[in-house]
Amino acid sequence: MRNENPVSRDNQNPLQNLDQWEEDLLIRYPDPTSINTDKKEEQFRDYEATQKDGVREFYRLNHLYQTYDFVKQKKADFLRFNKEEMPIWNAFDFLNKLVDDSDPDTDLDQMQHLLQTSEAIRNDGHPDWMVLVGLIHDMGKVLCLYGEPQWAVVGDTFPVGCAYSDKIVYHEFFSQNPDFNNPTYQTKLGVYTQNCGLDKVDMSWGHDEYVYHMMKPYLPEPGLYMLRYHSFYSQHRENAYDHLMNDRDHEMFKWVRLFNPYDLYSKNPNQKSWEELQPYYQALVAKYLPANIKF
Repeated sequence: MRNENPVSRDNQNPLQNLDQWEEDLLIRYPDPTSINTDKKEEQFRDYEATQKDGVREFYRLNHLYQTYDFVKQKKADFLRFNKEEMPIWNAFDFLNKLVDDSDPDTDLDQMQHLLQTSEAIRNDGHPDWMVLVGLIHDMGKVLCLYGEPQWAVVGDTFPVGCAYSDKIVYHEFFSQNPDFNNPTYQTKLGVYTQNCGLDKVDMSWGHDEYVYHMMKPYLPEPGLYMLRYHSFYSQHRENAYDHLMNDRDHEMFKWVRLFNPYDLYSKNPNQKSWEELQPYYQALVAKYLPANIKF
């Protein structure tokens, strides 16, 4: 059954801005080099003590409405890529508007965040396609441009169509998801088979899934894994879904884990200006991507 606006009575956007989800990730998964050794590991996952009301409400909505049918509906809609066609630089212009001017904690626009990630990758000498992944990994947030609510754009991702892992943040909210009462979806394997491979698994809908499919014609396999699974924390941090992964997935997740610290911890206050970096990135984009991308 199609459900065009499933949150008609709720606030669809409880986060102050999309960056608030990523700030929450740093509470749950702090930079290992900055962890206070006097603090026990389990304290970093004490959501009740650290999360803001907006983050908690965000996950309530996310876990309530990310059903198997919802994901299938969104993929059928958005993966036709028939909304518009434009250079990725136009998408970045839109992303820059997502920063809330009233947020006292950041004055960085989305482009600066992406450049910090890509420049850290570049400075460490990784392949240039990985530098490009750093630049575009959050580009799927343009879903906001097409009316998608926050809970269908960002958030930790997870498989749908099978039992929810208790390693997913606020997993208790899944008890209100309609799929929770569907016996087919609540076994360990659900609609899948043992070690079937993640390419056969439907992930929750959001910017990761969207940009992954968008970039499938252009990037090598390790880069595509980085795009699709960089928010799949219950697996690349908690190993909760080994039963769905095949040998190829495990090999490719080495790349996902390589990418993740650049995504979370690359904060360089001495970042070069866009004017200095622009020639390199324009050439990089032109090397791998067409002049216009279908959204």
